[in-house]
Amino acid sequence: MNPRFLAGLKILVVLLVVVTLVLAFPAALRFVEMAALELRYFWWLVFLVALAAWLIWGLGGKKK
Repeated sequence: MNPRFLAGLKILVVLLVVVTLVLAFPAALRFVEMAALELRYFWWLVFLVALAAWLIWGLGGKKK
């Protein structure tokens, strides 16, 4: 597996997890809708997504 395929696979898995959580927990969907309307909550959502991306790709990299 090349690195490009692994990166695409990680993105696909993250999207599947998000969709599953939204379907399993309708309150999460309401929170995202509210966050889109209320900017101060939206920045926390952006921060959490950025933190998740950093944890997936930043800590999963090759060690020197």
